[in-house]
Amino acid sequence: MAKAAPAEQIKLLDLQGLDAKLKALASRRRSLENDPRIKDLEAALSVASGELGAAKVAVHDAEAELKRAEADVEQVATRIERDEARLNSGTGLSKDLVALQKDIASLNRRRSDLEDVELEVLERLDTLRERQSAQQQIVDDIQGSFGSIRAELDKELAAVDAEAADVRGRRNEFAAGLDAGMLAIYEKTLAKRGVGAARLFHGISEASGMKLSPGDLAEITAASGDDIVFCPDSGAILVRSEEWA
Repeated sequence: MAKAAPAEQIKLLDLQGLDAKLKALASRRRSLENDPRIKDLEAALSVASGELGAAKVAVHDAEAELKRAEADVEQVATRIERDEARLNSGTGLSKDLVALQKDIASLNRRRSDLEDVELEVLERLDTLRERQSAQQQIVDDIQGSFGSIRAELDKELAAVDAEAADVRGRRNEFAAGLDAGMLAIYEKTLAKRGVGAARLFHGISEASGMKLSPGDLAEITAASGDDIVFCPDSGAILVRSEEWA
């Protein structure tokens, strides 16, 4: 059975206290890294960005449609201008001039129809642009909230890391002064069990929170004071003291 002076074993409780603090800080760090607000905002941003993308596509398509409509109107207007110039010149046969007048009248009706289409597309484009602008604002607001929360979390994470570095430094300095053999057992137990050492207080293991059975308690009581004993439930080193018996 491994051994260490009772006074040395008691020091394990201080070491366990520092390790418990490090464990709590690690847990706090994980909690900050997995802040549900970030995940909620990421999900909202994904949806909003998708809707913004769709709005941009709709605007792009409507702009292309408007260009085609404007080109159609311009093409008909050019034909009307050309035909009116021919008509006003008075050259040509009478029947040709009459046909030209009819063609101009037909083209004017065509231009009116095309201008109606152009106006409808323009009005629709204005609505789509407003929708895109509103959706862009939603994305900007979410990104703003994301940035604020991220800055808040980064500040808290930095504080946790600074405290953890301080505790780790004190822990390493304290551990360096302990019995090497006992420390090796403690480190192995800590890594395997999650708790390295705890008090045996009035028959209760503070590692497991359970009262030891009469048989286990009798066996531990019979062990020498410098024997390193373990909790039968948690596997942690049990630190004993006569005043805790």
